[in-house]
Amino acid sequence: MTTKTLIRTGDLIPSVFGDFMKPWNNWFDANNGGSVWNNMLTVPAVNIVEEKNEFKISLAVPGMKKSDFQIDLEGDMLHISAEKEEEKETDDKKFTRKEYSYTSFSRSFTIPEGTKIDKIDAKYEDGVLKLTLPKTEETKKLAAKHIAVK
Repeated sequence: MTTKTLIRTGDLIPSVFGDFMKPWNNWFDANNGGSVWNNMLTVPAVNIVEEKNEFKISLAVPGMKKSDFQIDLEGDMLHISAEKEEEKETDDKKFTRKEYSYTSFSRSFTIPEGTKIDKIDAKYEDGVLKLTLPKTEETKKLAAKHIAVK
């Protein structure tokens, strides 16, 4: 099973501070030759397990709701994406502060041959999106084989 990932990153610091914080931002921005720190924060961790009767895909996406997810199957490609936008406003006698937060991700997986695409199931529980991809009867019957290294 192969995967493709789309990462959307935004400015974490207002543009007024852009020049002042540029060295710091570049160090954490993998798209500008920095570290992978930024990618780890924006792409959910994925576990893929093959069992006798099915494939299981689990994505760690805490803080989302079921309605935030979009799951589509196009040919042999399974596309999973999510968008969440939040707005927080604080009113005090001395100031008003409004904060916006936008989170999104998109991941794509090639579905293995022998998958019952009409029986794919998705559940979101405790911050984990779980997909079950049942195998066809022919795929279940295929015997495992050990190959010795010469």
